[in-house]
Amino acid sequence: MRLVIAKCSVDYVGRLSAHLPPATRLLMVKADGSVSIHADDRAYKPLNWMSPPCRLEEAPGVWRVVNKAGEELRITLEEIFQDTSYELGVDPGLRKDGVEAHLQELLAANPETLGEGFTLIRREYMTAIGPVDLLCRDAASGTVAVEVKRRGEIDGVEQLTRYLELLNRDPLLAPVTGVFAAQEIKPQARVLALDRGIRCVVVNYDRLRGIERDELTLF
Repeated sequence: MRLVIAKCSVDYVGRLSAHLPPATRLLMVKADGSVSIHADDRAYKPLNWMSPPCRLEEAPGVWRVVNKAGEELRITLEEIFQDTSYELGVDPGLRKDGVEAHLQELLAANPETLGEGFTLIRREYMTAIGPVDLLCRDAASGTVAVEVKRRGEIDGVEQLTRYLELLNRDPLLAPVTGVFAAQEIKPQARVLALDRGIRCVVVNYDRLRGIERDELTLF
């Protein structure tokens, strides 16, 4: 990972145009090729970014980051304060808690819960950026990547998006669609998922475990 602290302005040229005026920011270049620009607020969310596959072209005073669609992130550097690189190695990935791990196990045993005609290809399908929880086939024999969470939030959608970008480069798997499965999905996460073509599935954990609710109902 390369971390650059610099005074810079940023222009995004593509389907939409955006401009960030000069300010001191953190530029992050990851091993997967992604480039993101961060301010000292907004938690983890970057001000702007380019997801892989893309290429970084460096010239004196300017970076050009171009993706396969020809969209460009242009970073004009006025002053560089720090430029360092670190080798982080392969990340083991987020370890799921007991409920989340069990939910993944139950869905692997009952893939039709995710959609009619679904079958499991593999659980914990390994990629260069971590394991996909479930890799399935749908009723039309299409490949589906499934991210399983106990509580579905925006970061889970972002994680699945990165997996989909990578998997869709594999001609043996593509096209790959996504399913975001959780016991509860936050409204913001649902909006982001739908915007990216990812289907959301709310899973009843107790029903999957074969436990019926002990409450009186009218019918």
